[in-house]
Amino acid sequence: MTLAQRRARLGVRHHLAARTTTVEEAVDGVVALHATDPASVYLSSWSRVHAISVADVEEALYSRRTLLRLLGMRRTVFVTDVATAAQVQAACSYDIAARQRRLLEKQLGTLGHPGNVPNPAAWLDEVMASVEKALHARGSATAQQLADDEPRLRQQLLMSKGKPYESIGNVTSRVLFQLAAEGHIVRGRPRGSWQSTQYYWSPLTDWLAEGATGSGLDDNPGRSTGGAGSSHSDARRTRPAPGTADWPALSEDEARTALARRWLYAFGPAPIADLRWWTGWNAGQTKKALAAIGPAEVDLDGEPAIALPDDLAPVPAPDPWIALLPALDPTAMGWQSRDWYVGPHRAALFDRSGNIGPTVWSDGRIVGAWSHRPSGEVAVRLLEDVGVEKTSAVEAEAARLSEWLGEARVVPKFRTPAEKELSGS
Repeated sequence: MTLAQRRARLGVRHHLAARTTTVEEAVDGVVALHATDPASVYLSSWSRVHAISVADVEEALYSRRTLLRLLGMRRTVFVTDVATAAQVQAACSYDIAARQRRLLEKQLGTLGHPGNVPNPAAWLDEVMASVEKALHARGSATAQQLADDEPRLRQQLLMSKGKPYESIGNVTSRVLFQLAAEGHIVRGRPRGSWQSTQYYWSPLTDWLAEGATGSGLDDNPGRSTGGAGSSHSDARRTRPAPGTADWPALSEDEARTALARRWLYAFGPAPIADLRWWTGWNAGQTKKALAAIGPAEVDLDGEPAIALPDDLAPVPAPDPWIALLPALDPTAMGWQSRDWYVGPHRAALFDRSGNIGPTVWSDGRIVGAWSHRPSGEVAVRLLEDVGVEKTSAVEAEAARLSEWLGEARVVPKFRTPAEKELSGS
């Protein structure tokens, strides 16, 4: 498989060479959008969808509810369609939930402030059940509202005692994280703007059922829905039972196979190590998922890789294209081995933790960086010569993005050298 063919697949399948018409199709092309930085969801969609607005993305997330925000691969928050979310939940999230629960129980029993929590496992069961009951009664709620309903969410932990960075904090976010990772609750509309990270929470079953019937209640997310809590059992669930056929019941093995297949179509051919990195699976989980697929072995300029066995035909090369992708875009973060599209520009584009900043792409490779300045200008720096025609196209795309953003200002959560320098900060 040639480098040119990999880049052609990237451009076509990720909807960068030719935009699609809906945000759902854009998300499907890359499996999931990174959502750690909320702005990236909107900007990744803008890069892939014709004439899209912030309201279009919000409608898919909060009204139609065809897209869902959840904790997934590598303990990272993503946005994906509901059926894929079910795969991610079973393939990745349950493992994360189990690890995080063990850690939280240990910390409650040893780092509690002002005192430790006796029998932390039972305590956590009770608190999580109580929070779920309160959330069902309200319909949706903020973390603060849930802490008012269940004061034990204000239990504190003393972290890094005696260190310069010692801190004391409530377990509120940790318990809500646990409930979300186990598939019981879901992040809904943010409290502030589309760039906010403070969300209203809802029961997953109710959220999906309301989306399926077109009765989404996000227009007033803090209101109570009445007596919903009266029929809710306090018993802890190990798996959710969503109320829509769009959420298939999958075993963890089935889900891993399905997710591996999705990734291979969107990002393959690629080395097995890239799949393992992207999913966060261990070697055994990766091997078992691939055994059910029976992938074809592919040579990538001397590097062994795999592809779906029925996906070996060449993809026609698209017309020349350019794209401005945001920080943590799923294309840029789709592989662990990135030299084939990053080239010699890694130091300028990534922070020390491996998070990529805003990038300029040309025909399947990164050729520059961009930043949104306080003035509203989208400033671009090309890191290599792409010719007069491509340079003009990049400048036009930057102007288009600046106009689209309007009065909003986007600063990535993770700053990178090129982005910071371009922004003037």
